[in-house]
Amino acid sequence: MKDQASIDYNRIAKAIDYIKTHFKEQPTLDEVANAVHLSPFHLQRMFTEWAGVSPKKFLQYISVEHAKRTLSAQQPTLFDVATEVGLSSTSRLHDLFVTIEGMTPGEYKNGGKDLLIQYEFVDSPFGKLLVACTSKGICYMGFADDDNTEDLTRRFPNARYVAQKDIAKSVAGIFNDNWTGVKLHLKGTGFQLKVWETLLKIPMGQLATYGSIAEGIQSPKASRAVGTAIGSNPVGFLIPCHRVIRASGVIGDYMWGSTRKMAIIGWEAARVNKEQE
Repeated sequence: MKDQASIDYNRIAKAIDYIKTHFKEQPTLDEVANAVHLSPFHLQRMFTEWAGVSPKKFLQYISVEHAKRTLSAQQPTLFDVATEVGLSSTSRLHDLFVTIEGMTPGEYKNGGKDLLIQYEFVDSPFGKLLVACTSKGICYMGFADDDNTEDLTRRFPNARYVAQKDIAKSVAGIFNDNWTGVKLHLKGTGFQLKVWETLLKIPMGQLATYGSIAEGIQSPKASRAVGTAIGSNPVGFLIPCHRVIRASGVIGDYMWGSTRKMAIIGWEAARVNKEQE
């Protein structure tokens, strides 16, 4: 049985997708509700229950103008202060709570031949997730609306896989701002690991550009390579590649769909805004 938040997300995603397509027309609540076959009252209530804010407010959080304001408000020393403590719950930086361990050269080259990987499909506020773990930590977390394990097995073609029923407990706190004890066991090059670690320093509710990530790893001319590394991120949401957008403020592409990326950004912005009220 699906989690209610996951069911609501599927409906909300249709609404966001409609608005994204008809943005220039500035559709009303009634028009959006009609497009997704809901009453305006039901859409308003569902949005508020899911995101904590009205559809109108939520859409402000995913607009280009909001993204531009968020980018311009950031301090140039974001990456220098990433390990400071005493931050509010929704602004805590992920690298204070998440430990990354890169796989050994042997594990990396042989496609996980000696790895036992346990996996489970888990409901989330943004649809179904496929979560996989080794004995050292989470090695994969991706949205899998069709219950497909192909992306996971492609990354670790020689590993041994076992379906589990208790992984959900270890990731449930992620969506409630509880990262304590989370560990990652990742397959990636040294450059990729460095980029992924830098992504963990972007606080919830804030955004970064490909250029700022490149500067954060002291490779200011490597924006294109940074983009490729971000596109190879094996751990969705936890490593927040969704918080990286174009310098113009355009949300841009996402491995698991641009609509989902917009939904996550808006959902996080709403939570941060609520904390600051």
